[in-house]
Amino acid sequence: MSALRNSVRLTGFLGNHPEVLLFDQDKKLAKVSLATHERFRNVEGEWKTETHWHNLLYWGKMANFAEQQLTKGAEISIEGKLLSRSYEDKDGQTRFTVEVVVNETLLLKPRKKSNSDKNDRKEDKSDQASDESKDE
Repeated sequence: MSALRNSVRLTGFLGNHPEVLLFDQDKKLAKVSLATHERFRNVEGEWKTETHWHNLLYWGKMANFAEQQLTKGAEISIEGKLLSRSYEDKDGQTRFTVEVVVNETLLLKPRKKSNSDKNDRKEDKSDQASDESKDE
């Protein structure tokens, strides 16, 4: 039984862009949510789909990867380990959560570029150009 270990593999779609946090001594954490879908027949014989949300944690170099490569809507496959912890919310209630500390990520399908993405990039470039002209 020593071959058994805390390991999980998931494939799904990212629900948001990574949220990156910096800690002392240049430690970095990226948090992102992953949606997985399960399809099954209910007691009436109808096909149903359930979506489950998973909180992913990327530390160190993996956080750099997540920050640079992962975007909302991308399809990924991950391997990691489960981490369960408790914390106190703002009302003083003890809450429990399960997260996945990611060891490996495979980017299956990047999110398709939309017109709003293109417009965001154009705005960023025009902001950079106006900032550069201010410097002169």
